[in-house]
Amino acid sequence: MSTITENISLKEQFLDLYRSSSKEIAVNSAPLMNTHRDKAIIKLEKLGFPSRGGEEYRYADIESVFKQDMEKSFGNQKININIREIFHCDVPDIDTNLFLLVNGMFYNNGQMLKELPGGIIAGSLSQAAKDYPGLVEKHYDRYAGSSKDGLVALNTAFAQDGIFIYAPRGVKMEKPVQIVNIMISEAGLMAQHRNLFVAEEDAELNIVVCDHSLSAHRFLTNSVNEVFAGERAQINLTRIQNEHNGSSQITHSFNHQETGSNLATNIISLHGGFIRNNVYVKLNGEHAENHSMGLYLSDKGQYIDNFVFIDHASPNCFSNQLYKGVMDDYASGAFTGRILVRRDAQKTNAYQSNNNILLTDDARMHSRPQLEIYADDVKCSHGSTMGQIDENALFYLRSRGIDHREARLLLMFAYTHEVIQNIKVKALRERIDDLVNKRLRGELSRCNNCAMQCG
Repeated sequence: MSTITENISLKEQFLDLYRSSSKEIAVNSAPLMNTHRDKAIIKLEKLGFPSRGGEEYRYADIESVFKQDMEKSFGNQKININIREIFHCDVPDIDTNLFLLVNGMFYNNGQMLKELPGGIIAGSLSQAAKDYPGLVEKHYDRYAGSSKDGLVALNTAFAQDGIFIYAPRGVKMEKPVQIVNIMISEAGLMAQHRNLFVAEEDAELNIVVCDHSLSAHRFLTNSVNEVFAGERAQINLTRIQNEHNGSSQITHSFNHQETGSNLATNIISLHGGFIRNNVYVKLNGEHAENHSMGLYLSDKGQYIDNFVFIDHASPNCFSNQLYKGVMDDYASGAFTGRILVRRDAQKTNAYQSNNNILLTDDARMHSRPQLEIYADDVKCSHGSTMGQIDENALFYLRSRGIDHREARLLLMFAYTHEVIQNIKVKALRERIDDLVNKRLRGELSRCNNCAMQCG
């Protein structure tokens, strides 16, 4: 176990950490994943850590996040409690196939991989890379590998495990897979994991990811998802971020879509001290369709930053971005949405919208919608709004006998529901409605469904 210090630059610190720990990292992972590490560390040495001097991380202070006092462990840690007894997920009523990651490693309950109905394979990525090397190698680091973000290279060099989900051709998932990422430790801790989700042609996947922290220490997660949607495949991916305000989370999702595929992602950020979500989409075949949605609710000193890049690489494709936020107290955040339409991507339809409600004069939001279009037969639009609650709508509700606080809550809930209504799974949609309602009322805390009461 190594401690993160401030004695040397971040890049040199992690390069040294890799040199001293590479054997330990390799032992606790899969040979296939290990073959990518040296190349990734060379890339990290070249790229370094993103800084506020660059365009993509202009408002995110990555350096201060990584310089927190945290330990870095390799392999499974000993945890002297029963995770399943103390933790009950925020989405308890939905019928799912449940998998746990604890501090970035697959939580082994005796079965590292499961075969679900229809031949769907789900479980530990490290184990899948050993049992199905040809299948994993076909996709692992193929989409994230081209990234110019040093944090992605950092993950490739250090990640040892994560979740693997594979749906064969034509198979439709009967019930969603639910992944719960848990951070728990007796000291500050940094973890990195890697997920790979693959839906072959005409297959269908529904995935729910829940992020939680179960002890009152500083945590940092730097994770990477790679998602492949084959021809006419459908993938629905919902992420619920609900860690305590001492936690920092950086996520990278690389979504690759082939002809006729449909991929919808929805990121619901309820709690977290520092959150940065990077979403990259490549529409690599005609008639592919992408929906990238996000909802963030922040208060106190929380910082939430979403970066979305949609690459229209083929003609006749459709994309829609909708991100909405409610900022209270002295919370701050940023949104950057970029749409690239390549020269051959004629008949593109691409839409982008970012809307924000600032409840106080101290709340801050930076919004940067961007279009880069090289085709001439397209329909594209982008827009951003910032403001406070509509006083006319508030007056209308109050004139109907609704008190001021309840009227404000009703307007905010209606505002947020535009994002939530796009979640495909009804039970999940209803549960997130309830969670958002509680969050807006101040009734939802990070300890909402945790028995530890760590204070």
